[in-house]
This record gives sequence, C-alpha cells and structure tokens, in this order.
Amino acid sequence: MEYKTDLDKLRHSCSHVMAQAVQELWPDTKVTIGPAIENGFYYDFDRKEPFTDEDLKKIEKAMRRIIERKPKFTQTFMPRADAIALFKKMNEGYKVELIEGIPDEKVSIFKTGDAWFDLCKGPHVDNAGEIKALKLLSVAGAYWRGSEKNAMLQRIYGTAFFSQKELDDYLKMLEEAEKRDHRKLGAQLELFNFYHETAGAGLVFYHPAGAMLRKTIEDYVREQHLKRGYEFVMTPHMLKSKLWEISGHAEHYRDLMYFFKVGDEEFAVKPMNCPGHILIYNSKIRSYRDLPVRFFELGTVYRQEKAGVLHGLLRVRGFTQDDAHIFCQQDQVKFEVEGVIDFTFAVMKDFGFENLNIELSTRPEDYIGTLENWETATKALEDALKEKKLPFVINEGEGAFYGPKIDIKLKDAIGREWQCATIQCDFSLPERFKLSYVNEQGAESRPIMIHRAILGSIERFIGTLIEHYGGAFPIWLAPTQVAIIPIRSDHEEYALRVKDDLQKAGVRVIIDSRNESLGKRIREGTVKKIPYLLVVGDKEAQENKVAARKYGQGDQGPRELKSFVEQVQEEIRLRKP
Repeated sequence: MEYKTDLDKLRHSCSHVMAQAVQELWPDTKVTIGPAIENGFYYDFDRKEPFTDEDLKKIEKAMRRIIERKPKFTQTFMPRADAIALFKKMNEGYKVELIEGIPDEKVSIFKTGDAWFDLCKGPHVDNAGEIKALKLLSVAGAYWRGSEKNAMLQRIYGTAFFSQKELDDYLKMLEEAEKRDHRKLGAQLELFNFYHETAGAGLVFYHPAGAMLRKTIEDYVREQHLKRGYEFVMTPHMLKSKLWEISGHAEHYRDLMYFFKVGDEEFAVKPMNCPGHILIYNSKIRSYRDLPVRFFELGTVYRQEKAGVLHGLLRVRGFTQDDAHIFCQQDQVKFEVEGVIDFTFAVMKDFGFENLNIELSTRPEDYIGTLENWETATKALEDALKEKKLPFVINEGEGAFYGPKIDIKLKDAIGREWQCATIQCDFSLPERFKLSYVNEQGAESRPIMIHRAILGSIERFIGTLIEHYGGAFPIWLAPTQVAIIPIRSDHEEYALRVKDDLQKAGVRVIIDSRNESLGKRIREGTVKKIPYLLVVGDKEAQENKVAARKYGQGDQGPRELKSFVEQVQEEIRLRKP
C-alpha cells in the first residue's frame, strides 16, 4: 500500500507501535497486517482470548511507553528465503504466507528501534516520538485476507494525529456521528429495518415513513430527469448469462453476482443496468440526428456483498440506482459530461449539500478495451472538469474495468465525505455489443456510452441524508410534515378541518388524538422529529388559528391557519433546508 501523506505515514507507524505493544503484553499473539486507512489505522491479530475494553487501555499505555523512548523506524532488506526461515522460527505463519507470495528476491523489513520488526514496505515517520496523539477505538472480527474460508482474526482500530487538538476534534466528531447513526435513527423514526434471520442479510424493508421518504426522493429525481431531456426505461431484474459474458461482467464481476439455472439456461440477477439499456438502444437503427440518447431508470440491482462488509443502508445486497446511460457522438462527450456535473451540483444543493469534492479515476490493471480509447475517454472527462474550472484529484488505476470515471463526493454537516455521483466514459461496451448509428455520411459509426448516477444508490443516499440531518429532515423531505395535536377530544372536529386544509395544499399531515397527555404527545412528536406540531384547543378553534411548534426552535406562537398553510407550502416549494 502506498502512503501519500505524512498523516498516513504517521498512522501506519502507529499501527506498528500497537502491534509491538500487543506482543509485549501477550507474546503468544500472532501478527498479520496493519495498514493506515481513512481516518486511522488497524492491525489484525490472531489471539485466542478476545480483546476487551480494558485490554485496549493496557495496549494504549504500552504504546505510550514505547513512544516515550522515541525508537527510530529503520528499513533493511533480507533475502526472501532467509526471511521465510526467520518468521518460521518465530512461529509467525501469517508473515510466512505473505512472504511466499512476494516474487522479489529480497523483502523489506522495518525495525522499530532494536526491539521489534515487521515485514513492511513502508514508508514510516523518522521515529515513534512523532506520534503526539493516539486513541484505540474498537475491536472487530476480520477474516484473514478477507476470505470467509480463512481464520477469524481480531482487528483493533485506532487513530493518530500530530496534535492532541486534532485528536480531540476527531473524537468529538465521532461522538456526534454516533448520535446521527442512520441505523439507530432508522429504528427510532420507524423508517426501515432488516430481517436478516427470516429474509436474508443486506435486504432492506421500508416501513411506511421510510417508504414515504424514498417516494419523495424518487419523485423528485424523476421530475429532474424529465426537465433535462432523459427518457424513462425499465429493464428486467434478471438476464441470460450470455449477456453478462458479452458485457465482461461475468469475467470481471462474477464474485459479486448471483447466477442460477432455469432448465438448461443460466441466468444472472442484474448487478448493473447497463446491458438492459444497451438492448433498448439496439432495438432500432439510430441516426446521428437522434443522438444523444439519454435513458434513465430507477433500477434495482443485486450484488453478492460479503456479510462482513454489510453496513445498514450504506452497504447492502439489494439497492436501487438512479441510473442513466447516454449514447452520444465523440464530439458530444464533453458537453454531456458537463451537463451531468451541473445536474449533480443542482441536485445536491436542493438536498442541502454544497461542499463537493471531485476525483478522476484512471485505467485499472484489469481493464478491457484499447489503450487508445482509454486515453481518449480519460481526456474527455478531464477536459470537461477543466472547462468547468473545477478542482479535482486524480486516482491512478481506480477506474471501472470498462472506462475512466469522475466521482463526486459530498461533505455532510459534521465534515464526513460520502460518495454520490459517478460519471463513467465507456468505449468498450459499445464495441462489445456492436452498437451503431448512421452518421452524416450515411455510414455506420460507433457511439460512446456514458454511465452516470447522480445520487448513486438510493439506499446509501437515504443513509447519508439521515446522518447529515440527524433524522431532522427539511420539511419537503419529511415523511410527516405536520402533526396536529387536539388538546381534548372535543377539539378533534377542528383538528380535522385543519388537516383537510393542509392536505388540500399538498401537505403530509396526521392527527395525534391518542388518549395520552398533551405533554407526552408533544414529546413523542419531537422525538419523531416532525417539522411542525400544531396544538389546537378552544382558542384556536374559535379564532381559526393554530399554535405551532417548529422542530429545533420550539413554540412559534398562535398563527392564522391560512397564513400557516401558505408558509408551509412555500417552504416545501423552495425545498428549504
């Protein structure tokens, strides 16, 4: 793994210090790998007894003792055979397996002072004394090399910074993130659930409130696509395996797909919508006058994610994408890509996200297609970004197997980054499926295919929204926008009149007339984070008013009913955050 920043190097160095501390405390523990990751580091250990919270405190203390000595990180190179013999003698079988997979004649070893060493390419900081602030965070299970067929290890996660203030700020963010965890809020707000035991892992069940939230998002997405000249299509959930062989998915994506047989024919549940859209494009002769063709589908796909990586709505096995494919001429690519970028920024602004970062990912090792086409496609994406004067980072080798891509990531209310939009330029699939259009000279030409999604996975985007807003959605998104609370049963008639006026104005409204105290109903409406609670009693009924309480702001005082309805309508229309 290549570490490009000083902070990555610091954290990787900290993982070595942690492994040394663990083996000082429990010498029989076997070490495996310990990389730096986003926001921290981890190390995987093979130990019979589970690590406890008390153990993490002991390890931290031992790490600080090592850091106080300021041992230097020094690199040496050892003949591969000698390294295998050494680690075998130490009974470090995991290291032996790693070395046996290294083709080089010599392997890199990093020492921490004179007391401890590890198989490692580096780089590291100069000495452990540069680690000024660290915290061990949690323990989780992890299979050796990510395979369920291998041994289950214990993974200790931690983080490190150059200053205590940076660490304190990060820990505060983690505390806030815990409060915003979409899995907890999903249960609290009755949005969704997973029934792993009876239905299968990674499959989402939307409860009424969650289904309304999702419908609101999807209605908005459809409306925005219609405004921008997209045509709606719908494709089947399963297709013959032959189609996935042509597309290259059967070769490059098979481990994530579900295959099954019907009689003598093999089918696959679709992991992507691309081949279906291609078949629709290919259903008739296309002219250059028809291009660009923009097909859009809210397409549900299924991917065989490993159980260990499933995480609420953020990583599931069945999800829906706001998926579109644009078939265009080569000289239209830049314009179409620019249009998708503008589309993304406009949509994210409506959802309350204005801080976006862009990455351009280039050709991976297992690419399909020609080098010439890859270079042309990559330049088209890069030119579009430069034309828009947008800053971007290049991720070498991180493109899809069929083409380079632009990823647009958003930052939420507490500064975390989330993947949303992706734009992929593809010369390969049109070639594989022999797509064509009749050019101006009356000859056949090959179109270019742009894969793009704005929200990406609807499930993941809903999880992102929940955490961004802490479950307190802006009124246009809230499943229930207004709850009316009659003080007594004889106020229910007026509550029904208020509800009728709001419903006619297009507002999602309920009446909470349960036989509970007024205070309890207000508290429960607040826990559900409903944007407006309207309390109605004698005075409100007599004066045709409502006593409004706004979430997060409290009592708004008495309002004329007509004025309140108009205000709510305007807030919904403007999609106010």
